[in-house]
Amino acid sequence: MDHVSSRLLPLLVSLALSGPVLADSPGRLSDRDAFVALVAGRELTLPMFAVSLKLDPSGGIDGSALGWPVTGKWRWEDGLFCRSMDWSGTEIPKHCQMVEQVSEDRLRFTSDAGEGMSAVFRLN
Repeated sequence: MDHVSSRLLPLLVSLALSGPVLADSPGRLSDRDAFVALVAGRELTLPMFAVSLKLDPSGGIDGSALGWPVTGKWRWEDGLFCRSMDWSGTEIPKHCQMVEQVSEDRLRFTSDAGEGMSAVFRLN
């Protein structure tokens, strides 16, 4: 990733995590099995930033953001989705997020264990 692209990463992450929040009543997902049942075999997408991710039930992350590859690992810890990723050679350190189901095909991920900014991903 070139210098300009590496400067885009913080902006992408900041904008993605402050994405639109739906008005639907959220249902917090605190159980790993319930989360896996929702995401298994589906893509999590954030079209505004060309983000498309697949979460393997065994803990792998594979996809792309802004056309660059994303890989990583995820775990369920204390009712939170915790992930670490690599975005085209740039390490994105471990971070734990609260997950809420806001509609049949949308999940809200809220950073800082539910205390930070949120992004709503579509399940395809």
